[in-house]
Amino acid sequence: MTGGDGPDPRRSDSGWWDSGWWDSDRSDSGDPNPSAPDQRAARVRVTAPRSSAAPAPSAPSLSRELAEQSEVGSVLLGSLVRSQLRLGIIVAGAFLTCLGGLGALAALGADLPWLPGLPLPWLLLAILPYPAAVVCAALYARASARNEEHFAELLRDEQ
Repeated sequence: MTGGDGPDPRRSDSGWWDSGWWDSDRSDSGDPNPSAPDQRAARVRVTAPRSSAAPAPSAPSLSRELAEQSEVGSVLLGSLVRSQLRLGIIVAGAFLTCLGGLGALAALGADLPWLPGLPLPWLLLAILPYPAAVVCAALYARASARNEEHFAELLRDEQ
C-alpha cells in the first residue's frame, strides 16, 4: 500500500499469497470441496516410539563439578593450586640455594682477582644471579604450563 490510496501498482495480483497453499480444502479449480461437502482429510499424529526405560542419569562431568563449585570441584581446584604452590616453592628454593652458593663461592674466592682491579666476588654477585633468575623463571613457566595441561587433560578425559 502506498499511503492508503489503494493497492500498490507495483504488486502483482497473483503470487504466493494467492496460491492457497495454506488452505488444504481448496483444490486447483477454486472449489473448496470438489467431491463431497463433508469429506476432509483425517489428521494423523506422528510421535516417537515410547521407551519403557527411563533415561539413564548421566554422571556429572568434572568440568561441571568445577563450574558448580561443588565439593569434588573444590578438591580438583585445590589439587591444581597445591601443585602450583609446590612448584613455586621448589623453584624459589632452588634459586635461593644457587644464590647462597654464589655467596659462598664469592667468600671462598675473595683472595682471587679475576680481572685487574675487579675482584671475583663482585663479578660473581653482580652478574651471575640474573641469568640464574631467567633460567629459573623459564623452567617455572614450562613446568607450570605442564601442570595446567595435565589438569585440562583430566577435565577433557571425563567428557
